[in-house]
Amino acid sequence: MAEHPELSAQERAGKAFPVSWDQFHRDCRALTWRLNEVGPFHAVIAITRGGLVPAAIVARELGVRVIDTVCITSYAHTTQGNLQVLKGVSADTASLGGGTGKGLLIVDDLVDTGRTARVVRDMLPEAHFATVYAKPQGRPLVDTFITEVSQDTWIFFPWDTALSFQPPISGGPA
Repeated sequence: MAEHPELSAQERAGKAFPVSWDQFHRDCRALTWRLNEVGPFHAVIAITRGGLVPAAIVARELGVRVIDTVCITSYAHTTQGNLQVLKGVSADTASLGGGTGKGLLIVDDLVDTGRTARVVRDMLPEAHFATVYAKPQGRPLVDTFITEVSQDTWIFFPWDTALSFQPPISGGPA
């Protein structure tokens, strides 16, 4: 899920939370440990695009073979716009949850303001909603998460970054 594209790189850098592939994988496995006590689940539903990677890890660890997606867009290049559902859950997957989502697991990388989460919750009100990271505004919409970050934090996910020099947090010389 893209976050705050209206902020400049300089504004985001002061509130940066970079996540490596290793850390993300550990966090996804930690999420799975918690979810293992809640399941079993009939299917995993990834919220694209950010939920694809954690959904794959969670599905593997839980032994769930049915994986579906909900495709939602809310950004038009650099400004946040209205939410648009590009693809809903398939009828086959929805039927596994009795049409209400019972026994289905929704996975996303992050819940931010909760706008996307509300749309998916409306689709599947009884599904279990899990994210790796949560911000305060969206946290009440999530059943299970691993790490809470402040609302003004910008998470740099490993698929959005490349290895490069990072200046010291203090802004002083390296």
